[in-house]
Amino acid sequence: MEVIKYTSEYKKVWDAFVAGSKNATFLCFRDYMEYHADRFVDHSLLFYRKGKLVALLPANEKGTDINSHGGLTYGGLLTDTSMKSKTMLQVFEAMILYFQQQGFKSIKYKTIPHIYHQVPAQEDLYSLFKYNAILYRRDVLSVIEQANPVKYSRTRRWEVKAAEAFGWSLKPSHDFRAFMCMEVQLLKEKYNASPVHTLEEITLLAKLFPDNIKLFTADKEGEIGAGIIIYETATVAHCQYIGSSEFGRANGALDALLHYLINHVYGSKMYFDLGASMDERHPVGFNTTLIANKESYGGRAVMHDFYTIVL
Repeated sequence: MEVIKYTSEYKKVWDAFVAGSKNATFLCFRDYMEYHADRFVDHSLLFYRKGKLVALLPANEKGTDINSHGGLTYGGLLTDTSMKSKTMLQVFEAMILYFQQQGFKSIKYKTIPHIYHQVPAQEDLYSLFKYNAILYRRDVLSVIEQANPVKYSRTRRWEVKAAEAFGWSLKPSHDFRAFMCMEVQLLKEKYNASPVHTLEEITLLAKLFPDNIKLFTADKEGEIGAGIIIYETATVAHCQYIGSSEFGRANGALDALLHYLINHVYGSKMYFDLGASMDERHPVGFNTTLIANKESYGGRAVMHDFYTIVL
């Protein structure tokens, strides 16, 4: 197994492999990975077996550790339909030896949740087990399986009905500025936090990936009551950002907008992902109010796991 460190000369090769991968998404294209390149020391790898590219690892250095990849929501080894379990063991062996020789102490491996797989792609989970990886984090995603949805809660059904009666205008939008201003204020007030992306970054990414990054809003007479930025992949519509104004919260803007997206815009998508609700400050590890809200729409748990491989 030949291991090659990524450089810009491999961009076309990398992107072509991502485009044909069974478990990669648009987040793994180099243009997405590098919008914040100044924050990460890239150490991505390409794996060749008998001259054929068989896997990619989006990764960055963090001190004496390797992260896969610190700037992405998910991103373990990316493979295509030719990947088999024995080959994956060989990829892991080569990856571990390579990083050992480079002097790193551990690999923080971020799996890709199965809902993003276009073809079964969990060969890496067995290899993680075989090489004594330690599960150190597990996030709960609230996901709706569109072919077999769970009914809304009784209260949620009533609130959706009331929101629809209010007459929100529900539609795609390009007004990222108005939405992000609302989102910044909401996150600061509720969580004393900031969005992962700045307005300039999310606007740039939406221009680079217009088929994947989309904003939908609920407005009334020109005033935005709620908005959701969707990250759309082959199998999943993922809510990257969800926000509402005080006016929107008082009149069910998010109820109307989520119902519209779940049932009308993305009703034929395999999965609708309402996202994680993790909060380490809470005794159970997640925000119970937030996750209950997502579960009221029929969201149920899908795990997103993180591992450490000690080198």
